Amino acid sequence: MNYDFLIAIRASCCNAEDDMADFNLTLPMEEVNVLSDAVRTWFRHNHAAPTEQSMQLLCSAAVDLYNEGHKTREELVTLLIMKFDSPHSLQINAPTSTSHH
Repeated sequence: MNYDFLIAIRASCCNAEDDMADFNLTLPMEEVNVLSDAVRTWFRHNHAAPTEQSMQLLCSAAVDLYNEGHKTREELVTLLIMKFDSPHSLQINAPTSTSHH
């Protein structure tokens, strides 16, 4: 697993500067793996390189979708691709990203 994805998902889940032990109690590693794999798949699908901003936005969206009941990698990937249809949709001024905030 890419450590940057873990940090972004951790930040999305906890919204605090907890240590890794606290994070592991918050979300099991298996679930973190599902979330990070969905986000990595979005980047591969869109032939995009992860940036800190794009990872934070996608990880936050993935956590939101997960909390809404979308628990599988396939569901998360599909919904992320539908919500953010290109790397341009991750830009701060893009209508899709502003609707997320």
